[in-house]
Amino acid sequence: MRANDSATTLDAIAVTAPEPPRTPQPAAAGTPRSGALLAALGVAAFSLTFPATAWALEGMGPWTVVMLRSVLAAALAGGCLAARRVRVPERRHWAGIAVVAGGVVLGFPLLTTLALQTSTTSHAAVVVGLLPLTTATCSAARTGARPSRMFWIASLAGAAVVVGFAVQQSGGAPSTGDLYLFAALLVCAAGYTEGGRLARHMPGWQVIGWALVLALPVTAVGTAVALPAEPPHFTAHAVAGLLWLTAGSTFLGMVVWYRGMAAIGAPRASQIQLAQPLLTLVWSVVLLGERLPPAAPAAALAVLACIAVTQRARC
Repeated sequence: MRANDSATTLDAIAVTAPEPPRTPQPAAAGTPRSGALLAALGVAAFSLTFPATAWALEGMGPWTVVMLRSVLAAALAGGCLAARRVRVPERRHWAGIAVVAGGVVLGFPLLTTLALQTSTTSHAAVVVGLLPLTTATCSAARTGARPSRMFWIASLAGAAVVVGFAVQQSGGAPSTGDLYLFAALLVCAAGYTEGGRLARHMPGWQVIGWALVLALPVTAVGTAVALPAEPPHFTAHAVAGLLWLTAGSTFLGMVVWYRGMAAIGAPRASQIQLAQPLLTLVWSVVLLGERLPPAAPAAALAVLACIAVTQRARC
């Protein structure tokens, strides 16, 4: 019996293997529900961008607003990166970070701020309502994702509601700032797509943080040139608008937005943004005194129905 026990023990020792190393989880892993919530928080933050820009333009020129908001946001992001001792991203990620910097740090803020020189915030918000469809299309081309037919039908329906609302609001004639807005759609969709992809490899706050740091040489020089050329008048509205653009729209909003995109995918997250124009319309009434168009409630309900379908459709 002792010999048999000894043999059994040796056999048990011989077949025991070390546990395989655990695969690290993605930095932005999350449930679909939490991802949708984070994306919705990002949309809520972005919905205040145009009203905040209008406030900032009361005391500053457009170039000053764009460059100064990015410099201040870069200081905030750089401080967080330094405090957390975050390592510099791998070389393979820098091309994507450059796209984020060009799209959401420089391109979109500049083009939309220039558009707001001639367009109302409500009109600009409705035109930018095409951004979800643009982002979904860009993401499908970039990542090879193939959303279901129902997803595209609901996305196109939502875009049609937004476009129809915009045409009805403007009397059928495009404003002079619409070219800026359409260009903003393209660069922002590219930035969102790359940011959502990168957020699968690093936390969302690091994606936008490194993009802000990468753009800092351009925005710092731009600020130095813009301030003397456009002497600012720091009124209460101008300061409040600039602070929100810095902390809310450019940094914190992007943090939760990219993390939500990483969790549920860029196509599905982008469709939550269909609600952004309607939220901005509400803010334009509350903060800027603009009149809410009579068709807004019906458009809001139609857009929300389209969002519900896209969230249930296969992506």
